[in-house]
Amino acid sequence: MRLLPESETTYHSAPKLLPPTQVTHSYTMSPHQNYPRGVLMQNLGNALQELRKDRDATHLRLEKLNQIISGIESLNGAGTRNPNHHGSRIVSAASRRKMALAQRARWAGIRKQSQSASTGKTASSAPPKRKISAQGRKRIAAAQRARWAKLRAQQKKAA
Repeated sequence: MRLLPESETTYHSAPKLLPPTQVTHSYTMSPHQNYPRGVLMQNLGNALQELRKDRDATHLRLEKLNQIISGIESLNGAGTRNPNHHGSRIVSAASRRKMALAQRARWAGIRKQSQSASTGKTASSAPPKRKISAQGRKRIAAAQRARWAKLRAQQKKAA
């Protein structure tokens, strides 16, 4: 396929290809050998320059549209929204101190309620922990020693 000369290309279009009339090129030779050296690069340079101009114009138009949108939002009361802003806010040191004091007060109130609930006898609260007397501990220890003695006696008998 052959490319049209530079003068026949239009803005925003890739170089147009002409239908092959006769395949005369080989696989080792470039099909662009009919052009003088540098013409193809000049076409690409011009196309690149036009694309950059178009990009800059589009960028400028986008900025103007963003300004218009933010103006309408401010009239509407919606305010401007920054898409990179993720809900974080700047809080002064004094405000942070006040918030910390308020949170400590809330936790103190919760702790106070839980302590009063545990001291008060209610049906839903857990029963108090039981303590074993010294005499009861001695009985349990004696019974355990008797079980171990019995086990050792059985093992001696089997061996």
